[in-house]
Amino acid sequence: MSRFFMPLSLSPEHRLLLRQFVQFGAIGVLGFVWDASTVYATAPFIGLYAAGVVAYLVAASVNWLLNRIWTYRHLSHGAMHRQWMMFLAANGVGFVINRGTYFALIAMVRICHDKPVLAVAAGAIAGMFINFFLSRRLVFR
Repeated sequence: MSRFFMPLSLSPEHRLLLRQFVQFGAIGVLGFVWDASTVYATAPFIGLYAAGVVAYLVAASVNWLLNRIWTYRHLSHGAMHRQWMMFLAANGVGFVINRGTYFALIAMVRICHDKPVLAVAAGAIAGMFINFFLSRRLVFR
């Protein structure tokens, strides 16, 4: 992140936190694209609810890898398979919030049922903050 966007009054710890949050969010946008694309690609074959679960796993896996490579690249990492599983486990709370929002909107809001990308977006936003917090505290240390 350039100094132009980084407030000078922040401590080094807060600057790091802000940089990580922005990078995590940017990767989250890419994850949203994977998530929505997977829903649209699989829903005709397995339905909207199963597609939502499959899409979450695809997006979470892509997000984990990109965060490992970019956001938290300066950290030493353990075995990839362990970290990936920890990422999925740590983001289980985010999954409940994210997919709970998605499922509720699909079930109760007609436009979200007709245009599931809206439910995917709402779920992603709903789960973003808890996913960042848990990823930073439990996975990428």
